[in-house]
Amino acid sequence: MPQAKSPQKDAYTLILEAIDMGEFKPGDRLVESDLADRFGVSRTPIREALQRLETQSLLARDGRSLIVASLDHNQMAELYVVRTELEGLAARLAARHATEEEIQVLREMVDEDRALMNDPSALARANRRFHKMIHLASHNRYLVQQLDLVHRSMALMATTSLAAQGRGEIAMAEHQAIVDAIARRDEDAAYKALRDHISVAFVTRLKLDNTSEAR
Repeated sequence: MPQAKSPQKDAYTLILEAIDMGEFKPGDRLVESDLADRFGVSRTPIREALQRLETQSLLARDGRSLIVASLDHNQMAELYVVRTELEGLAARLAARHATEEEIQVLREMVDEDRALMNDPSALARANRRFHKMIHLASHNRYLVQQLDLVHRSMALMATTSLAAQGRGEIAMAEHQAIVDAIARRDEDAAYKALRDHISVAFVTRLKLDNTSEAR
């Protein structure tokens, strides 16, 4: 049944959100007519959205078809290098600029997300919200824009590192350490805590990928 298009969201945003939420996974073929029916829009804006996503390397060509792109090992490593530095900077700036209300929201997020330990998909969505809140708390619009691009590419990874056994509990402890440092206005500690968090996530993802390939 076609989904009613939200007046606030264009075809590009609708497709991008579907990729980000894992509804379209790496390797999935995207067909104009199917997407038009799904989102209740005409094929012209769908075609334009697909062209834009291809230009941004979020979609790739497979013969005459467009598929959701995937990241190879080197691309993933390069992405994590950039993400680690930008996320660390966001935490540093959040420690400097975050309002008390923003810090309170971060604290509540950590408390609420602990209830999602046994649901990797829900925890992954919560994790994105948590990081987005830190980006906004940096109060630097240019940094937020760059991190949006990085996280857009992160959606091209088929699995979440939070699916690894025990990773959820560790990640929540890391989130708590990040928020505590931001609340103390300790810029160096916030920077290090978030960089360490991303580094552990990268190691976990590499292990997951190696295990999957060995099967």
